[in-house]
Amino acid sequence: MRVRDVNKVELVKQKAIELLVELGFEGFTMNKLAKACKISVATLYIYYQDKDDLILKIGMEEVTRMSNVMLEDFDPECSFAEGLRQQWKNRSKCMLDNPVSVQMIEQLRSSTYQEKVFEVFGDTFKVPLGKFMENAVKRGEIDPLPLESYWSVAFGPLYSLIRFHNEGRSLSGKPFVLTDEVLWKAFDLVLKGLSK
Repeated sequence: MRVRDVNKVELVKQKAIELLVELGFEGFTMNKLAKACKISVATLYIYYQDKDDLILKIGMEEVTRMSNVMLEDFDPECSFAEGLRQQWKNRSKCMLDNPVSVQMIEQLRSSTYQEKVFEVFGDTFKVPLGKFMENAVKRGEIDPLPLESYWSVAFGPLYSLIRFHNEGRSLSGKPFVLTDEVLWKAFDLVLKGLSK
């Protein structure tokens, strides 16, 4: 049995993410991936059982990696304003530094892989963000909200701004680049809207 080459595994992940975004799930094949990596198709089967196994594993690994980055320096015990600011800082940096991964994750969100891949998000964020919200409510900083309502108000604007930035154009089709000024003005509005 051949030994796994760490550099090849990373190359396969990188190229798989790029091809999944470029070709979509239907256009993506193990043959195309092998060709892009300049390896034999048989080599891919050392690492993954099949195309579905590859997409699931890579999707789950990327979601886990990005989730961990989004939680860096985040303390569920901090004030609501401070914690939300840290979340915006982490999420914006992570998403701006990994635009192709973000696109792949968005594709996964509306695919048959969604349930398995997004369990990782829930597992990663449930405890720290749940505790953070619970603390903010106890301190009287925010009103109790269903998680979906909170998430939509707290992060929907951020995700929209990042999408406009990654696409290079605004809703009206004009060129758009996300600046710190635009980011933090939007944050201030979100904080104002959620705070008591």
